[in-house]
Order: sequence, then structure tokens, then C-alpha cells
Amino acid sequence: MGETLTSAELAQLIRRVFTPTAGDRGLALIVDVPDARLPDNDEWAQRRRLAAGWYDGLAAARAELGLERVTLAWYRNAGSNNADLPSVCWPHDAAGGPAAAAVPADADRLEGRPALDMAELLRSHTIIIAPTELSATAPLKVAARAGGFRAATMPGFLPGMIPALRLDYQEISRRVDLLKTWLDAADAAELTFEVDGEPCRLTLDLRHREGHASGGLFPRNGVAGNLPSGEAYIVPYEGEIPGDPSGSHGLLPVQIEDEIVMFAVENNRARVVSDGPESRREAAHLAAEPAYANLAELGLGVLGDFGVQPCGSILLDEKLGLHVAFGRSDHFGGMVGPKDFSSPEAVIHLDRVYIPATQPRVRVREVRLIGPGLDRAVIVDDKFTEL
Repeated sequence: MGETLTSAELAQLIRRVFTPTAGDRGLALIVDVPDARLPDNDEWAQRRRLAAGWYDGLAAARAELGLERVTLAWYRNAGSNNADLPSVCWPHDAAGGPAAAAVPADADRLEGRPALDMAELLRSHTIIIAPTELSATAPLKVAARAGGFRAATMPGFLPGMIPALRLDYQEISRRVDLLKTWLDAADAAELTFEVDGEPCRLTLDLRHREGHASGGLFPRNGVAGNLPSGEAYIVPYEGEIPGDPSGSHGLLPVQIEDEIVMFAVENNRARVVSDGPESRREAAHLAAEPAYANLAELGLGVLGDFGVQPCGSILLDEKLGLHVAFGRSDHFGGMVGPKDFSSPEAVIHLDRVYIPATQPRVRVREVRLIGPGLDRAVIVDDKFTEL
């Protein structure tokens, strides 16, 4: 299975990330399971085995962490990234032996087992960890706002990311907190790209919004975010105030495979203005799901400065530098949510990551934040200027 964490390392990670207190009732690992709609793959199977091993290790450390209970709950996959979670889940029966020996291969095989209401699981556990195939970040962020739990979401987590769990998250938090103060003060972000030597520019309207800091520490209930982490992010203004349209406009290039898909942005909505197989696929997606055209996030990830390399999973790769997302934004404080898509399976929040390893034909020449008393180039030539 590759690298994993020992029981002692898992306990140390929980203490560092969540700072458990006497008020913490329990910890739950929630993990999605394949079905006929979304079949299994090798990495997903590996992730479920990894999660089961973590459960066994954390169950052994339960008393040391001062927790009443540690639960592993399997659930049928939600169908798409950041869609709402199913209403039920199936807890692992600890009396049946180690979870690592009973990893489910298909959600249909769980039907008929004793089930638990997902909302009840979240009510009865104050620490949630979600190492999943499909991202559960959006629904857990929304659910956490009631204040009953805090959650670390780990969509697409792979054993190769384990070194990133051992980073200095105090320093990472300091850096992303600083970036958040600049995002809070900014009215706009001016992004300058170079595509095959030709410049293009995008302005994102940041008025009426607050930034968020995701530094990998979740000491208080009411918040959910990714782990590994290390980013500050903000939702561009989406024009929801009557008479005050969004000022987001310009060109956003995205390299998909070997093709540059060029999006023209107006009023914070994107449309494809290039041609080619990938461009046509993106245009068809936008036509089928207009909410996908929403620019949902400007993210500034800092882990690249710590020597972390991309691994092909968005969970980690987006934390390495600049990223811009399309689609759902309500979990970050925006206006676009599941109601705006044609079905729960169509809900999407998709990050495009701008680092040379993932988009070699696109270079980030500058990211400049502008506002009252603020005019700061935070990224120049793919690197942060000062943190």
C-alpha cells in the first residue's frame, strides 16, 4: 500500500490539527464507496484501505486522545465532487475485527447492514476526517457552519501525500493568514498570464467578499477544510447585488492535455472562445450546466515554497500555487450552489492549477492585489514575492 502513518503519528496529527479538548465527543472517518454509477479504481481502493488502517490506528489511540468514540463510516459516493452527501452511512462494526480486513468493494454490498443517519453521525462526532474519492468539502463546510463539528477533507488523498502531513503547519498558517489579510483588503486581483509567449490578462472583482485562510489547523468547531492544506482563497463577486454587476472580466487560459482552452470572462461568467477537441468539450459542459461557468474561487497555495511536488491529485496540487475554480461557490461564501445545477450528480467545483508542472504552456507572470491603500504583487514569475 506504500507509506502510511503509525498509530503514534496519527495521534500526533490529530493533536496538531484539531487540538482535541474535553468537549470533543468523538472522531469519525467518513469514506465514500463505489457503485455501478461510479465504478472502483486502483487509487480509490488504495484510499479505502488506507482509511481503514487509519481507523484501526486511531481506535487504538482513542483513550490517549481523550475521545469517547472513534467511528469509521462508509457511504455511497455522492456522484460528483462537492455534491450533497447521502442521507445514510454504514458504520464499521468494531466487534467484527479490524477494519483493514473488511474494506467494502461496492456500496450495494452495504445495503442491508445496520445504517446510520448521516446527520446523526455528524451530530455525535466533533472531529470529522473525510479521505474520499469525490470531494466532500462543500457539503461539510456548509454543515459545519452550525458549529457542531470541525472537519478535514482529503479528496483524492494518496499515500504519496503523507509527507505533506508532516509539514510545519504553524508556519504554513502564518503565511496563509497574511495572504488572507491582503485578500480582505483587495477590491480586485489582476492576473497576468503568458501563453506560448503571448500575454493575456484577467481581472477578478473581489468586492463584497472576505478571504479565507486554510492553514491545515482546525482547533474550533464550525469550520471544514482540506488536509493537506496551505492556501488563502476568496470567491470573486458574482454580481448578486441589484444594480451592481461583477467587474470580473478578461481572458483566462487553461491548458487541458496539450490544448490551450481560452475562456473569455464577463460579469464573472466564462465562455469558450478557442477551438479544438478540449475547447469543444468545455463549451458543451458550459452549455449543459451554465452554473459551471461561474468563477468560484481565486486560490493562493503556498506549499510549493516548502518543496512539495505535484502528485496529480487536486487535493495537494492546488495548494502548490495559484488556482482558479469554476462552478459551485456557496461553500466558500458565494452564491452558486447545488440548486443551480441540473442534478446532484452535475454539481461541480473544479480547480485549475497554475504551476509549470501542471500547465507548462501557461506561465503566471503576475498576481497583483489592488484596493484602498493596497497595491501588491504577491506572485511574480510563478513565485510568491514575500511571505
